[in-house]
This record gives sequence, C-alpha cells and structure tokens, in this order.
Amino acid sequence: MATWLITHRAYLQHDTGYGHPECPDRLRAILTALDTPAFAGLVRREAEAATQEEIARVHQQRYIEQILSMIPSSGWRSLDPDTMISPGSGEAALRAAGAVRQAVDAVMSGQATRAFCAVRPPGHHAEPARAMGFCLFNNVAVGALHARCAHAARNIAIVDFDVHHGNGTQAMLAGREGFLYASTHQQPLFPNTGRREENRPGALYNIPLPPGTGSETFRLHFQSEIIPAIADFHPDLILVSAGFDAHESDPLAELKLTDADYQWATEELAALAEAYCRGRIVSTLEGGYNLRALARSVARHVAALMH
Repeated sequence: MATWLITHRAYLQHDTGYGHPECPDRLRAILTALDTPAFAGLVRREAEAATQEEIARVHQQRYIEQILSMIPSSGWRSLDPDTMISPGSGEAALRAAGAVRQAVDAVMSGQATRAFCAVRPPGHHAEPARAMGFCLFNNVAVGALHARCAHAARNIAIVDFDVHHGNGTQAMLAGREGFLYASTHQQPLFPNTGRREENRPGALYNIPLPPGTGSETFRLHFQSEIIPAIADFHPDLILVSAGFDAHESDPLAELKLTDADYQWATEELAALAEAYCRGRIVSTLEGGYNLRALARSVARHVAALMH
C-alpha cells in the first residue's frame, strides 16, 4: 500500500510576515517530524502547479487572475486583516492546489492508495471569489472537482476536522450532486458559519462544538454522525481537510483534542475507505498553529494513513 507525501520548497516562500500564525515554520516542523525512520516508507513527490483551468472549476476566472496579479514584487500585501501575500505566494498557492490534484491523480490511477499533501497556504476558507482566513485557492475543492472531471468519480466525500468551519468548501461543493461535506468545528469561532440548521442528509453535515469540547464528545459525534453518513454515501474517494488546530495546545481556538484523536479519526476514515473505495484517501493540510502539537499530530495522522 503506497502512501505519498506531496510537498514543495515553494511553500516556504509564502511569507506572511512577522508574527503571523500561518508561517513557514509550520511546514518545517511537519517535514522534520516526517523525516524519521518511521516514515521511510512514504513515497515523496514534489508538488506540481495546478492550471488556471483546474482552479476555475471552483473559483471564478476573474478572481484567479486578480489574485495572481496582486502578488507583490517585494514586501507584503494584505488581502484582508488575516490574509497576507508576498512575492512567493502565487507559486505556493498554485502548487498547493496542484498537490491535491496530483494526489487525486495518484490514488485514482492506482499509483498510490493514500496521500498527504503538506502544503501552504491552506484552502478551506477560500470562496469562489474571495480570499479569506489565510486561504487563496480552495485546495481540497480543486481536488474534488478534478476527481469528478478527470476520473469520473461519482461520490466524493470531504471530511474537515479543522477547528474552523470550511465555509469555502461548503459554498463550492455542498450544492453539487455527488458531493458530501462533513465538518466538525468550534462554534462560536471564525468564520461563524456551519450551523446545523444548514444540514442536508446525504450532502451536508455540520457539527458545531462548543469551546472546551474534548476527546469524548468529538469522538462520539464523529462516530455517530460522520462515519454512518459516509458509509451510506458509498464514496469513490475520501478527501480530508486536515486541520490540527482543534488541539488542546493550539493558540487560536478552545477545543481540547489530543494527538491521539487525530490518529483515531484517521483510522476510522481509513477503515471506511477500505470498505467503500479501495482505501483511497487524499488528505491536505489546513490549520494547526502550535508547532510541537502540529508536528506530533501530523505524524500520528500520516502514520495512520500508512497502515
């Protein structure tokens, strides 16, 4: 069973400025954690760049051109109070979306069974015509539509356990036939979307969790709501928006998950993938801002993907 790690040095050139939580050291910490004998079996690949045509399946063409034209030649530019770009941000964003597309190609063609995309910038807040929440292009949505358009995948499940709701992913996919989006997230918290009242059986499962929620409640909802929803859906592919900022050590939120919870959730998804879609999972990095907790949690996540 081949598990790919897709990443690129260009991600380190996406400079968000001094003190920004979504910083290059996040990726450095992850790659250091995965550079040990336990992960010698990972197949390592450099991320390709997505084409504008691939990104335009989920983003407006005018928005794509606008983002790329706004990349500064030096210094920084603020797209909103949270979202910064620098001279390296354009290539990083194209290769972040491209990594997920590349991973989808690998698992759908049988080159890999599973893949983890260690990317920056993250993507799940990016809406069809709006950058926000550190995100420029919606990487997981680009991968989902590529699976449909290039590989004729009929049922594609997206599971998002980032502490923040993936408003962009919901906006792009929840209304399309053959896509299931399931999210656990803290509420209230940025971006203050993802209410249960929006849920639609077979398509959309928002599970907002109050501040202070820990392992037991998270696992209960995951096991009683998300797992059966995906089983009923019979996916051809499972995509994961893998944010690790629901960790008890994360500075940006107030959930109380542990390293072990990420391993457990990944094992549950892997079992579903084995049962319904030949083991096929593509996971892509979203949030996670305590460097030590992020590195440990990603290591547990990737180890579970490998087994």
